[in-house]
Amino acid sequence: MATPRPSSRTSLLRSLAAGWLVLAGCAGADAPDRQPPKPAAAVRWTPPGIASDQYESSPTFSPDGREIYFMRSDRQFANWRILHSRCGRDGWSAPQAPSFAAASAADADPFLSADGRRLYFVSTRHDPAGEDLDIYYVERAADGAWGAAQRLPEPVNSKASELLPRATADGRLYFGSSRDGGHGKNDLYLATPQPGAGWQVRNLGPPLSTAADEYEADVARDGRSLVAVIDRGDRSHLYRFERHGEGWRESGRIPARSDVFQVGPLLSPRGDRLLFAQADGERSGELFLVDLVAQPDRGWPPRCGGQE
Repeated sequence: MATPRPSSRTSLLRSLAAGWLVLAGCAGADAPDRQPPKPAAAVRWTPPGIASDQYESSPTFSPDGREIYFMRSDRQFANWRILHSRCGRDGWSAPQAPSFAAASAADADPFLSADGRRLYFVSTRHDPAGEDLDIYYVERAADGAWGAAQRLPEPVNSKASELLPRATADGRLYFGSSRDGGHGKNDLYLATPQPGAGWQVRNLGPPLSTAADEYEADVARDGRSLVAVIDRGDRSHLYRFERHGEGWRESGRIPARSDVFQVGPLLSPRGDRLLFAQADGERSGELFLVDLVAQPDRGWPPRCGGQE
């Protein structure tokens, strides 16, 4: 019998938010022998034009680096929506809802394809109860405008929720899902388009999918490394994997705060830097940047308006 699992991201994110609120409420009441968390290697990156007192996460950039799409939620990490900003002479513009945004549903986890012509995201717009997240996409016309949102068919989508779609250059799609038949709670999946029509979907299996809760992943463009969000019973943190032959091998945890969760990983095109989101005091949640190699390409993330 399959292990019972949450039907949507709602229950997952509610539990994350609850844990964050408990930590926030206890911030000034530590026991005398409790030590503060060690400084993390990651640094806050969120540009001033994008930062807010809410929670920013799951960024994605256009190929020319002049546009950013990201998810913003409230301070309880709920009421998700996608926002868009452009780089101008004075920095990133005030974030606005893109043309495809739903008026009365949750949209989350945007991701632009490498050529910038397609944007994937998840949404509850098909579900009157607002519980089930499915993967959608929009395509950019020659004039730069986005077309109507299209929902991907089964078996990519399922009766459970799908999370954080990440497309490869050859059209395959990595994502998380709490669908039946997995190894534990949420698992990681890979969808491959088939000649003519249709998709083939497979569970990525151990060590990427286990009895723990693996629900988000980003893969480097060369397919050799991957960063996954995994909850092993001590909140959701970031773990790095390297490809060995036809399989994957874990190579350690990404340096970040241990007392809060991390979400929304985005690897640089070279796979040498990583953006992700975590709690940041009164700002609720911000984007953080960490180097994965000693000498990364410091031209990424894209700079705008003199931002370092």
